[in-house]
Amino acid sequence: MTIRAVGFDLDYTLAVPTRDRETILRDAATAAGAPPLSRDAYLDAHQEHLTGETRAPIFETLLDARNSDADPDAVATSYREHIADALVPVDGAAAFLADLRERYPVGLLTNGPRVAQRDKLATLGWEEAFDVALVTGELTAGKPNAAAFEALLDALGSEAGETAYVGDDVNADIGGAGDAGLVPIQVVFEGGPDPDPRAAAHVERTELIDRLPAILDGL
Repeated sequence: MTIRAVGFDLDYTLAVPTRDRETILRDAATAAGAPPLSRDAYLDAHQEHLTGETRAPIFETLLDARNSDADPDAVATSYREHIADALVPVDGAAAFLADLRERYPVGLLTNGPRVAQRDKLATLGWEEAFDVALVTGELTAGKPNAAAFEALLDALGSEAGETAYVGDDVNADIGGAGDAGLVPIQVVFEGGPDPDPRAAAHVERTELIDRLPAILDGL
């Protein structure tokens, strides 16, 4: 096969928090006057709201479960601000993306509500870092649904079998991209998912910038 386009996941692939998300969630809830919220429960609720405008419906679900009268919009805003304070790019990512765009059309497909994910791109200064940047909050479906990957292919103008997708999540990224016919490349890191056999290649996140071009050439 010959790779002619590349898509990326955002969180834990190209950008990482300097504090663990459980701590960020706890601090954000406290700042908004909400009770402690479970990270696992948050992830479950997040999966149900991948095509929303904001995180408010996610927090409404969590607060209802805690019988809390805290304002979901306030908690969503607090969490977004705490994420922005902690989010940093992988070292060298901006220059790497610019270099990669000289060889391929480069896209982003990230799961999450529109406001939350667009705010991350603004925080990173990456509004123009990709040829196309898709947020599932603006689509009809999120990863791993094939419709999300088809939207990426349409935006890139590429065929599935000639498009690599780089991400860390074994279900949303690796399984989803593979099922949609793309060529999945798994980013692995300490504390993350184990290497998945469905991936065409695996790369340590600390080596992503240095190794990905050669991996793409070898596919």
